[in-house]
Amino acid sequence: MQNDVVYLDHAATTPLDERVLEAMLPHLGRAPNGSPRGNPSSLHAPGVFAREAIEDARASVAQLVGADDSGEILFTAGGTESDNLAVLGLAAADPDKKHVVISAVEHPAVREAAGRLGAAGYEVTSIGVDADGLVSPAELAGALHSDTVLAAVMWANNEVGAVQPIEEIAAICYEAGVPLHVDAVQAAGRLPIDVSRIPVSTLALSAHKLYGPQGVGALYVRGGVDLEPVLFGGGQEKGLRSGTENVAGIAGFGEAARLAFEELEERTRHEEALRETLISGVTGIPGVRLNGHREKRLSSNVHVSVEGVEAESLVLFLDALGCAVGSGSACASSTAGHKASPVLLAMSRTPEEAISSIRITVGKDTTQEEVTSFLDSCATAIAQLRELSPLYTGKS
Repeated sequence: MQNDVVYLDHAATTPLDERVLEAMLPHLGRAPNGSPRGNPSSLHAPGVFAREAIEDARASVAQLVGADDSGEILFTAGGTESDNLAVLGLAAADPDKKHVVISAVEHPAVREAAGRLGAAGYEVTSIGVDADGLVSPAELAGALHSDTVLAAVMWANNEVGAVQPIEEIAAICYEAGVPLHVDAVQAAGRLPIDVSRIPVSTLALSAHKLYGPQGVGALYVRGGVDLEPVLFGGGQEKGLRSGTENVAGIAGFGEAARLAFEELEERTRHEEALRETLISGVTGIPGVRLNGHREKRLSSNVHVSVEGVEAESLVLFLDALGCAVGSGSACASSTAGHKASPVLLAMSRTPEEAISSIRITVGKDTTQEEVTSFLDSCATAIAQLRELSPLYTGKS
């Protein structure tokens, strides 16, 4: 990748913070005392060193989400595994109930897991969203009944950045006695999360969305919530996620979580200022429409539909100009091909609008100069692509 690239795809993955890398290094080679790396399940000194790193990280992740007990944090291989474990594990824990409620804008990790339950005979109810991408708590409440085994609503959408009314939704599920799973992968590190106050049952996190390493995630499981494992083996992570832990990755996650907690307000203020500059600049181009709620959105997210331009072409053109942005969900775009986003379709966007949308996401280290440079490049790319498009009706 070019050294001077303007990187505006933080929703897909964030750069690894140098401080996080430093926390990982002792677990990638030899420890500071010269001992080799050990298995955290071993009783000898190298194993104890590894176990202590995991427990320190567990405490930092618990602090990030407001968990009173660090034992409520389980480490996984990423947000997708955390979502799958929550959805499939909650369903398996109460096999007499066969109804699942999810929002129409869930991440594929939740949507596909619910689909697997549907194929196994469960009734799956998908709750729609309004034009801004927000779930109606009243509609969710009306979908719950005595056979509902779980509900799943993400805290903040990974595509359009819409922030859901999770506190109200969690209260509704709690009163109904229905476990609520929340995908907080995009929210963590950008929104204050306090599970000690908001009664979610499970909550998914991913390290690489908050300047940690790729390939490591976590699942918060409230004490007293029944959950069945989906992986079986040596019984690590309270028997809910067997397999030797990724010690270096977990240590990095812990440091990333600590920094995200301490720097939350500073990062958010910085991102919001850049977001507003981007929204003003991009929507100032004729035929560009903002997607997602104007105010109830992540500090980092700008998602727009560009009339007369296909998203894939625009992303590649911008890449050639030294700017990296995303189109749709990074977890789906590599395999889905040229398809309209289910999230945008659920928001009543047309298929044409859905395939002409890009996601611009800033980060804690993005500069105003980079945003200004991107806006110039974006205007150039859109103008030139529209000149080549016979479908663009805005041509004179």
